[in-house]
Amino acid sequence: MSLPRSGTWILLLFIVAAAAVMLFLLHLTRAGRILHERIPDRPRRRLFLASVSFFITFLGVRVIVLAILYHVGPFGWVVVAGLHVHHLVWGILLLLVSGFALVAEFGEKATPSSLFVGRLIAILYGMGAALTLDEFEFWLNIRDVPWTFQSRESLDAIILFGVFLAVATWGAPLWTKRRRKTQHKHPTHR
Repeated sequence: MSLPRSGTWILLLFIVAAAAVMLFLLHLTRAGRILHERIPDRPRRRLFLASVSFFITFLGVRVIVLAILYHVGPFGWVVVAGLHVHHLVWGILLLLVSGFALVAEFGEKATPSSLFVGRLIAILYGMGAALTLDEFEFWLNIRDVPWTFQSRESLDAIILFGVFLAVATWGAPLWTKRRRKTQHKHPTHR
């Protein structure tokens, strides 16, 4: 089984490079300290990283797909043993890996290596969600045709999930403050 360089390896290289650049910026530049200072809550930081990696992956994959459709550069479909493997498969694999890591509680300690793992998990989750939702139309209509701009289901899913991630990231303080005010007004009686 030989995997074509133009498909599998370019997609894999894009995922690894995007994750590596984000992790480099977070761990070896001031960006990580700034992120930690501005978003002190660990779950919100992870949501932020998932949101950023989600949008970066979506845009990157769209550019690659358009390059394939218009025969620009060395890009090509991922084909294994004559079967076109859609990028939603790679997204599902990333979601399974990141989900397992979360369930196994990797990246939950207060050590630098645990912080790195937690950030990596969040980035992989965002990437997996983007790859999977970019081909949401295949969830509903299983067929082997390339994505088109008329595929509203995938675009709608991307927008809805992207908004959900952004609201969870940026709206969390609003919900938390409102919940605290409500609890102070109506204390529970024991």
